[in-house]
Amino acid sequence: MKTDGVSFQQWARIRFLILLTVKEIIGKVQIFGICMGHQFLCQALGGKTYKMKFGHHGGNHPVRNLINGSVEISAQNHNYAVEPESLSSGLEVTHVNLNNGSCVSLAFLQRKLWSL
Repeated sequence: MKTDGVSFQQWARIRFLILLTVKEIIGKVQIFGICMGHQFLCQALGGKTYKMKFGHHGGNHPVRNLINGSVEISAQNHNYAVEPESLSSGLEVTHVNLNNGSCVSLAFLQRKLWSL
């Protein structure tokens, strides 16, 4: 099968298989991680995640776009966050939650990766 891209989302029950798949296709096709997919991409590249004391749930979460400085409003539903200091070289934090400064979005353009 030839595809232009892959999206990873909420599939916690097969987490190990997803991590293996992500590691195998990085750089070959475009990858977009949503919610848990955001964490999968981080972990597949050697990054770490941590359980937040209070997760992000519901709408109206303010996030800062670090690329252009704007503030955007998002809906979020997760209990874990990415540790930015654990990220590999080339992986860039593009958005942070303004309530607690946690990483909300990543990009690695050379390897065709984006997450939210």
